[in-house]
Amino acid sequence: MDNYRPVDRDPAPEWYGRLRVQTVDLGPARWLTERVPEHGNFGTVAGVAAPGFAAYARVLHPASLSERPVRWTAVAAAYQREVTPGTDWHELIGMDRDYHNTAGYGLPGVWDEHPTEGPTPPAVAQSLIPILARHTRTSERCWFGLWSGYGRWDFGQVPSFETPGRDEVLLAGTLADAVSPVSLDEFAELPDLWWPQDRAWCLGGDVDLVSTYVGGHQALIADLLAAPELETHPVAHCDGVG
Repeated sequence: MDNYRPVDRDPAPEWYGRLRVQTVDLGPARWLTERVPEHGNFGTVAGVAAPGFAAYARVLHPASLSERPVRWTAVAAAYQREVTPGTDWHELIGMDRDYHNTAGYGLPGVWDEHPTEGPTPPAVAQSLIPILARHTRTSERCWFGLWSGYGRWDFGQVPSFETPGRDEVLLAGTLADAVSPVSLDEFAELPDLWWPQDRAWCLGGDVDLVSTYVGGHQALIADLLAAPELETHPVAHCDGVG
């Protein structure tokens, strides 16, 4: 049974895009596995983006209309509602958590696709990378965590490290390489976790979320909150995620 691999999954790759899959030394992730439990519980900001940072930001994944990005604030205005740091998408659009209601799907002329659930969408990642790069000395040496449960590859024989609620495969590359998995195919997920060698910040996402969370120093979070190409909100390490 140790050699069992589901027939519908490919063997684990040596390279995930331009990110090298680490099969021996998981030491660079040890600081995450040793986090203080009460500061990194499952379902909290610190549980997704790591505890111990001075400040945190929530980066909203956009909805879309005819494949064009739509901000949550535009959707909120159409429903005469407000987006706050803790707003849940399903509440904003008047649905339950499974996106069910009796009023139909979408709002003509406003949105027709929910925000992407899962790790950071590539377009959002492209906007984040130059900001993150300005706030680390080691953008050429970064580490990444990829949830082992994504369905295409069988990571069962690859060593993994634990984060709250997830087992992650460790990847290595440059910060710019974070978006390279899109070269595999349109369904390849970006890594859930990103952090530079100097641990100046940590970015986290999750298969069940429509937001990305970033922990870092105050100057980084201020830059994220001021970035016009991103829709962001300040959050605390103990806040719930969505």
